[in-house]
Amino acid sequence: MGLATESVEVRIEWCRQQKAKAGHPLDREGWHAEAEGLRDALLREDHSNLYRDCAPAVFERYVMGLQDGRALMLVAVAERQHAMLFR
Repeated sequence: MGLATESVEVRIEWCRQQKAKAGHPLDREGWHAEAEGLRDALLREDHSNLYRDCAPAVFERYVMGLQDGRALMLVAVAERQHAMLFR
């Protein structure tokens, strides 16, 4: 699962860099929410309830990060299983 974790961590860092560059507060909130969704995917948590009262765009970014992070983790599991089958 190391590659998946690394991929998600790289994306979290990219979100943090984008947040630092963002000029509009809503954009900064969106990048933060996406990074939090990715982090939650790594930790197998879901804090979407904390984002439901935010601006819709911010909630969507959290959900996107969470779903993308989960997908990256699933792909890593499938790749590992595939590699074990065809050694």
